[in-house]
Amino acid sequence: MLSKNIETFLGCDNEYEESKVVIFGAPFDSTTSYRPGTRFASKAMRSESFGIETYSPYQDKDLEDIAVFDGGDLELSFGNPEKALTQIEEYTTLVLEDDKIPCMIGGEHLVTLGAVRAAAKKYPDLHVIQFDAHADLRNDYLGESLSHATVIHRVWDILGDDRIFQFGIRSGDRSEFQWGKGHVFTNKFNFNGLNEIVEKLKGKPIYLTIDLDVLDPSVFPGTGTPEAGGVSFLELLQAMLDVSELNIIACDVNELSPIYDQSGISTAVACKVLRELILMI
Repeated sequence: MLSKNIETFLGCDNEYEESKVVIFGAPFDSTTSYRPGTRFASKAMRSESFGIETYSPYQDKDLEDIAVFDGGDLELSFGNPEKALTQIEEYTTLVLEDDKIPCMIGGEHLVTLGAVRAAAKKYPDLHVIQFDAHADLRNDYLGESLSHATVIHRVWDILGDDRIFQFGIRSGDRSEFQWGKGHVFTNKFNFNGLNEIVEKLKGKPIYLTIDLDVLDPSVFPGTGTPEAGGVSFLELLQAMLDVSELNIIACDVNELSPIYDQSGISTAVACKVLRELILMI
């Protein structure tokens, strides 16, 4: 049995045994290529979550009506990406073995790889849906194969072709887009075509990863690598609702860097995204 965190995300203070969803933080940002600070996201979100309500008018659902466990933050090895990924994989494996849904709060996007490793072991037919500004398909970044710029390529190493579906992508090296054409589905700039993909993936086990920089910086400036031309909060919410029709067996929200938005708006947005995600799954 996993122990509950002292400070929990709003409405997520149930016991482990009674909960179907398990949230936990992965405060790791050691491979960030531009501005670090995502290691502070999960603590900031827990603290600021009490500024929103447990009730979602978008879904007519309430966190008080479901059982969610908050396991707190993992104590990750900041200077060793592979060790940190192993720690994430081990924790995610424990949650999946108990037939619960892990919901991870990053951290930089590399943390997704640890959770996907665990999910792919239990679900060999795993498919990944990615909402993101960046393709993250580089094979290496500055000679390093483990990076938030390479994470989806590393996920592809596990899953192979036609199992990864990207939406909102508007940034990446030319070689990433060229390589991706033969290996992953990429929809640039928005969520066009998502409904068709949802129909295609019904019945499949789905890992949903939401890099919050898919949002436009005018909505979400508090991130390490902001990219102009992103989607609105309501567009992201609708895309999440569309995907919620699928069998989501694990998920994450990542790349909030609260120190770059002193207004606190980005953290408030991230809290709402997490609330809606928990209620969906």
